[in-house]
Amino acid sequence: MVQSKLTKRIEVGRKAEGRGQKAEGKQEERVKEKFNSPHLPTSPALLGASVAELTDWVQQQGQPAYRGKQLHQWIYQKGARSLAEITVFPKQWRDDLADISIGRSTVHYRSVAPDETVKYLLRLADNQIVETVGIPTEKRLTVCVSSQVGCPMACDFCATGKGGFKRNLAKHEIIDQVLTVQEDFQRRVSNIVFMGMGEPLINLENVVGAIKSLNEDVGIGQRNITVSTVGIPGKIRQLAQHHLQVTLAVSLHASNQSLREKLIPTAQHYTLENLLDDCREYVQITKRRVTFEYILLAGVNDLPEQAEELAKHLRGFQSHVNLIPYNPIQEADYQRPNAKRIQAFMSVLQNRHIAVSVRYSRGLEADAACGQLRASKV
Repeated sequence: MVQSKLTKRIEVGRKAEGRGQKAEGKQEERVKEKFNSPHLPTSPALLGASVAELTDWVQQQGQPAYRGKQLHQWIYQKGARSLAEITVFPKQWRDDLADISIGRSTVHYRSVAPDETVKYLLRLADNQIVETVGIPTEKRLTVCVSSQVGCPMACDFCATGKGGFKRNLAKHEIIDQVLTVQEDFQRRVSNIVFMGMGEPLINLENVVGAIKSLNEDVGIGQRNITVSTVGIPGKIRQLAQHHLQVTLAVSLHASNQSLREKLIPTAQHYTLENLLDDCREYVQITKRRVTFEYILLAGVNDLPEQAEELAKHLRGFQSHVNLIPYNPIQEADYQRPNAKRIQAFMSVLQNRHIAVSVRYSRGLEADAACGQLRASKV
C-alpha cells in the first residue's frame, strides 16, 4: 500500500530530527545570515493534519476510514493531548502508537492581569519556552500567538528581541497555542493575531500552514486573523500569492529610513520605500487593506513633524494606522509618551485624512510587553 502523506511526514521528521531547515530565498538569507538556521527538533505531529490526511493515515495503520474523522474530532474539538486519551480507539492500537505525538505543549507558567488578560508560557517538546496571550472581551476572545522561539529581528525597544533567537515554531506548535487558550477559557477563540514572539514571515511556510488549519480544522475565519511583520524582503509578495483573507499588519515604528534602521537593525536590508511598494502590491493582489503598526516612543518618533512625514508616505494608500503607546521594559530606556503627545500625533494624521486609531495594550500588570514574562520566568 502506498504510504500516506502524513505517514511520510512522520517518518521523514524522525529521520531529519535535529537537521537545519533550508532557507526560503536569497533575500531572506541576507536577513538571517548572522543567526543560526532554525531547527525543528521534534518530529511532525498529528496536530495540524486535515481530516483527509488523518483518514489516510489511520488506514495506513490498518484501521477503518471512519477512525480518521474520530481522530480529527478528538484532536480539534475534544482537546486530546495523547492518543491514549482517545477511548473510542482499540486499546491495543493505542498502545502500539504510544510514541506518536499529537503535538500539544504543557503550561509552564500562567499569569492573569486584573483585566482578565492571561499570558502563558508554554513548554514545548524540546523544553523551549514560548509565550502566548489570551485577550478576552465580552464578544471576543483573541489569541496573540508566537511564530518563533525568540526573534532574530533585534528591535531595539523589544523584550523578545533582547532575548535572542532559538528557532522557528512548527505548524502544530502554533496551532497548539490557540487550542491551549480556548481550553483554558472554556470559550471559543474568535480572533488570532500573529503579534507574539518572532517574525512570522521568516517562518512563512509554517505560519501559512497553521492559518489554513486554524481556519479549516478549528473553524476560525481567515478575516479574523492578523499577521504582523516588520518586513522581510520578498516575503510580503509571497504571502500575497497565497491569496489568504487575513489582515497584514506592518510594523513601521518610524517615519523615515534613518530612524527605522536605529530602531530595527534589519531595516538596513529593506528600505522604507521598497517596503511600502510591496505593501501597495499586496493590496493590489489581495484586495485587502494593510494595517500599519506604529509604536510611539516618547521624544523619539512621536513628534508632529514625524506624523506629517508618515502621512506623506501613506497618502492615497488603502491602509489603517494603529498607534501603540509603548510598554516600557527594563532592558531599554524608551518611555511611553503622555496623552497630549499621543493625541497631537493622531490629530496630524487625521487632518491629513489618514485612517488612524490608538491601540492600548491589555494586561499591563502581567508583563504585557512581548518577551517580558518569558525573560522573568525562564
